[in-house]
Amino acid sequence: MIYGIDTFTISDIMAILDDPQKAKLTKESKQKILQSQQNVQQIVASDRTVYGINTGFGPLCDVKISEEETAQLQHNLIISHAVGVGKPIAKELSKVMMISKIHALSKGFSGVSLEVIERLIFMLEEDIIPVVPEQGSVGASGDLAPLAHLVLPLLGLGKVWQKNEIRNTADVLAEKEIKPLILGPKEGLGLINGTQFILAHAILGLNKFEYLLDLADLTAALSLEAYRGSASPFKKELHDIRPFSGSKKVAARMLKFLKNSENLHAHEFCDRVQDPYSMRCVPQVHGASRNAYEHLKNLAEIELNSVTDNPIVLSAEESISGGNFHGQLLALPLDYCTLAAAELGNISDRRSYLLLEGKFGLPRLLTESSGLNSGFMIPQYTSAALVTENKTLCFPASADSIPTSLGQEDHVSMGSISGRKFNQVLGNLENILAVELMFAAQGLEFRRPDTCSKYVENAYNLIRTKVEKLEDDRLIGEDMLAIAELIRERKFEVN
Repeated sequence: MIYGIDTFTISDIMAILDDPQKAKLTKESKQKILQSQQNVQQIVASDRTVYGINTGFGPLCDVKISEEETAQLQHNLIISHAVGVGKPIAKELSKVMMISKIHALSKGFSGVSLEVIERLIFMLEEDIIPVVPEQGSVGASGDLAPLAHLVLPLLGLGKVWQKNEIRNTADVLAEKEIKPLILGPKEGLGLINGTQFILAHAILGLNKFEYLLDLADLTAALSLEAYRGSASPFKKELHDIRPFSGSKKVAARMLKFLKNSENLHAHEFCDRVQDPYSMRCVPQVHGASRNAYEHLKNLAEIELNSVTDNPIVLSAEESISGGNFHGQLLALPLDYCTLAAAELGNISDRRSYLLLEGKFGLPRLLTESSGLNSGFMIPQYTSAALVTENKTLCFPASADSIPTSLGQEDHVSMGSISGRKFNQVLGNLENILAVELMFAAQGLEFRRPDTCSKYVENAYNLIRTKVEKLEDDRLIGEDMLAIAELIRERKFEVN
């Protein structure tokens, strides 16, 4: 993969995240970078006034900066904007920010030098990863505060992860006998303008969401088997006459997951006419969430291959001060995907509840000795709490805007908050699905000797490697955590 040249996908980013050596600069990409830097130098030499190159920033755009002061201008920009607060984002998020920033700068429209880009690549490959606080971006003019923290180490400032230890950048550079960089014209602005904080949250969130969408289908299949429900709502003919791509895909997956199930064959001989919505409408609900996932994925991959700083330097004669840094294009679909992820948890909790009711051959609370034992009563409380917490996180951050920069930046996206909430909801969803899987595995105990489909049996057996059938009350909180860990490690066969 070639920085600045190839069209990257989310899968590409995940591959580079695992092995930074998979992406390189080539002669062609280096030439684009060098030409862009030369364009900026010619603008400075011409004494034309161009925003961010020889002017102040934001509301100070009317203040002319001399050629002698341009380096100090860029240094001051970085240190003044590194005002983030809160906990550090995950190291992996910082790495994705670096990868996507390198790719954008290497396209040759930002005026950033080859030396700066190569230093970022060196840090990535040596696992010297900047520590970035989670709060402080309003998602327009780029993710200014997070990106300032991301590039502080170029100046020998801030903190970095070296391997898995947080250290002062100055100490790490001294040990490696590396000098801090001195930024040239436009470089500071090119480094901190952009949507890479929002984008990194979208990329890692989408990567997790894709697996959880697949797992939610499998989890629903386990619950349907335990409930001894009907597979009729998943028939192709039904979904061909309402052909949304998400629901068609989920219906086909459900039929695959339930193929050759003796449990579902037994359903044909019971007197139930139809199942509750949380069982019957899995294709429509899960499918709607899949549609939201596809929408965000499409837009995130466009953003990944875009130039989002300001101004854009087209040539030595032409630069454009525009709004490519504005995060609204990701903020709206991120909020939509947050809702979509929350809904997977919402319907999962409803299926869990159905398994506790004591109907259709299942004992109340999934235990044969209730009263003395509470059985699985209380894990559903945890699920309900997480579902409600997710609902509170569904308020769209992108619905808000607070003017900043003395009104120069009078509409902002708040997309950074959208990205953070999306990932919080996904973390809660992992635990909600763990509760349903625990209930479904217990429910299947009461359907023996009937066998389940191959996929359901495999999932059941995996759960039983960590969690035994519940006979009497025990610390089932530990069982929930064990299943959640299987989810995080992606142990379930979901395709």
